[in-house]
Amino acid sequence: MNTKLALSAVVAALMLTACAKQESAGTDAATPPAAPAAAAAASDAAQAAGQAATNAADAAGNAASAAGQAAGSATDAASSAAQTAGQAASDAAKAASDSSTPPKQ
Repeated sequence: MNTKLALSAVVAALMLTACAKQESAGTDAATPPAAPAAAAAASDAAQAAGQAATNAADAAGNAASAAGQAAGSATDAASSAAQTAGQAASDAAKAASDSSTPPKQ
């Protein structure tokens, strides 16, 4: 969503800039140019696009950080499971090799 907003703002800024250039290139000297208003609008749109891009980058960074933390947690869980399985296998092997007779009841 932020990416679409940023791209829309950039397109709007480019369109406003093109309109301002076209107005300033006109041959009618009697009409006051609309370039300052268009330039201000283009500047505002560019600032909004920059802010949207910054927000999108921050969100992506936060998502990457969360993914890294999740991967670390998964690695820890897998290691713990492997240790538990290894201990269980060791206990089973010990029980299987123990040939002593069970105590009488």
